[in-house]
Amino acid sequence: MPTYDYRCKECGHRYEVFQSITASPLTECPMCGGPVERLIGSGAGLVFKGSGFYITDYKNSKNGSETKKEAKTADKTTTPAKNDD
Repeated sequence: MPTYDYRCKECGHRYEVFQSITASPLTECPMCGGPVERLIGSGAGLVFKGSGFYITDYKNSKNGSETKKEAKTADKTTTPAKNDD
């Protein structure tokens, strides 16, 4: 259910009401009883909770594991050179 902003046309009182989308708009100010108008609000922004919502989350975990595997493989295949001098 969304939150709607209202403003009284007489006293200027501004308030928010949590009501259903199908509910009729309010018509009376709770402070003075004058007529109110429903304001157009920006609404709530998107909220992402948890991990995995950023490109870097995927890149770091994937590339990091591949880089570690490549480093281990490189260590096993290369041997230090011996000098017989």
